[in-house]
Amino acid sequence: MNPVSKQKALDERYLRMARIWAENSYCRRRQVGALIVKEKMIISDGYNGTPVGFENVCEDECGETKPYVLHAEANAITKIACSNNNSKDSTLYVTASPCIECAKLIIQAGIKRVVYSEQYRLTDGIDLLRRAGIEVVYLDWEE
Repeated sequence: MNPVSKQKALDERYLRMARIWAENSYCRRRQVGALIVKEKMIISDGYNGTPVGFENVCEDECGETKPYVLHAEANAITKIACSNNNSKDSTLYVTASPCIECAKLIIQAGIKRVVYSEQYRLTDGIDLLRRAGIEVVYLDWEE
């Protein structure tokens, strides 16, 4: 297997794992999962949800996402801050394309690659990542 197809196979596996991890989310509107991988080792994980100590309810009575819900990427990146690991030169696998706020965190965390599988209607997060020189890979689940 050539290096390009080997990397794609790894990317697909980690994205499948992120998709399974998303099932931990209590959010009803959308469940998102994220994994941070460095040197073929998962160093952090996250899914969208409320902060520690809050009730596990992501939507208000109108079905809108509560403003304090954390995105999967933010959860994975903040877990790194509480560990002995660092995310410099790592890859973030996330089931949905990052928003602009998460893109800023990704840049600051030193993540060098982002692989995602669902396009969000806004592309400003992806645009910012590319502007920062981060490799962005979209893998369509339908393929």
